[in-house]
Amino acid sequence: MTALTKSRVHAFTLIELIAVIAVLAVLSVVAVPKYLDYSARARESACRGVLGNVRTAIANFYANAAISGTAAYPTLVQMQTDGTVLQDAVPANPYNNSATIAAAVWATTPPTSGSAGWNYDAAAGKFWANSNTTGVTENTW
Repeated sequence: MTALTKSRVHAFTLIELIAVIAVLAVLSVVAVPKYLDYSARARESACRGVLGNVRTAIANFYANAAISGTAAYPTLVQMQTDGTVLQDAVPANPYNNSATIAAAVWATTPPTSGSAGWNYDAAAGKFWANSNTTGVTENTW
């Protein structure tokens, strides 16, 4: 066989490889910020969902107590006991990954100290996230 009759091996050229890498780079520049945005919105939605459910349960507890003659918000112990105010345990706060509920007093602004995931003021029936992410301020929802 001569050199002219041998079959040539087909491969990608350097320019084709650089073009593919450039296209992948552009796609990643677009995709990564979108992923981070979805992650932040999912965390916000999870936190708002927990707050809404727990606050509704507290309002139902108060209404049931008012019907029976003694209107009162649930105590911290009742909040932490499954089946009393909520059917299941409170999910973890998506901003600090803690599911514990701490006693706190709502002043003019919600306090956010300690490692608990949630704060609860039994005297006022207020429940809020025990975290304060810069730019999100999830403790004020």
